Amino acid sequence: METILTNARIVLDDAVVAGTLVVERGDIRAVDEGRSHLAQAIDCAGAYLAPGLIDLHTDALESHFVPRPKVIWPDARAAALAHDAQMAGSGVTTVYDAICAGGFDQSKADRRALYTVMLDAVDEGTARGMFRVEHRLHLRCELTDPTLEELVAQASGRPTLALASLMDHTPGARQWRNVEHLKTYLSGIGKTAEEMDRELNERAARGRAAVPGNFAKMVGLFAGSGIVLASHDDTTPEHVADAKAAGCTISEFPTTPEAAKAARQAGLATIGGAPNAVRGGSHSGGVSMRVLAAQGLIDALASDYVPASLLQAALALTRDPGLTLPAALALVTSRPAALAGLADRGRLASGLRADVLAFHVIDDTPVVREVFLAGRRIF
Repeated sequence: METILTNARIVLDDAVVAGTLVVERGDIRAVDEGRSHLAQAIDCAGAYLAPGLIDLHTDALESHFVPRPKVIWPDARAAALAHDAQMAGSGVTTVYDAICAGGFDQSKADRRALYTVMLDAVDEGTARGMFRVEHRLHLRCELTDPTLEELVAQASGRPTLALASLMDHTPGARQWRNVEHLKTYLSGIGKTAEEMDRELNERAARGRAAVPGNFAKMVGLFAGSGIVLASHDDTTPEHVADAKAAGCTISEFPTTPEAAKAARQAGLATIGGAPNAVRGGSHSGGVSMRVLAAQGLIDALASDYVPASLLQAALALTRDPGLTLPAALALVTSRPAALAGLADRGRLASGLRADVLAFHVIDDTPVVREVFLAGRRIF
């Protein structure tokens, strides 16, 4: 079956052209300049056509399983489907669902109880063809958890597992190197001063005891597995050096310019937070992604905790620091595809899979109109 999308502004690798996109049997057959006058052609009314977005790290799945503190949604399948619909509506066609193996504080009992439930929900939805978008697993390995090894074992061998990241949320380290930022965060979720002090002390002690051993175990486990490995919240050049030695190819969410520069010099790709780019800064005191983008130190963006932020962030970066639209959209399409080894998607070119996003821009806000996965409309 042939689908012709015409009267569109097509975002290519290095240009935006007025033209027509032809899809046949799930793949892009042609990208032509000019308008098609064939009767079956679909008029895109001047919408932008871009590759479907690729999100290498989103925490959004968990928010559908735990929509309020201590509220666990009773139907895991329905929670996963709601998350899937949200991703499709955000223009995402390939998503890496970030699921926590372990936790950095003992109050996250729901997260631990739902760990295998969420893993199973992603696997079932994929195997049974229930999802609109393509889902893969991103395992967030919390190095401060003494039970990490057994938790990771429960995910190993799953067909959807494709990416793992090594995380250390010890107070005073990495993302929470400034403990005052962490205190502000804890205060915002209702902790008293006494509760904060007790939690910080417990977390710091647990982290110091568990991180070194867990780091070595995870490096050994993932070596040669074919799973893409990322470090997380690198703050110093030493963190980057450790990641490089561990076999990481990605430095995810670097928190300082020094770490981002060290990653570039070491040959590690960097993933930044799209919410950071939209807001113009980090919620936890880290470097602004707009600053790193201006310096050419960001290779891709991930939605982190706001799925809709991917497309919004790309447009924000065209305003500040002034990237071209093709360069900005590459951060959420072709660049993450390359980091994940997905050679069949991420660009609008003949022979590639027809994952396509159609959107308009109203003032500075992107409005998703249609989304196609392998030529089939999913939104």
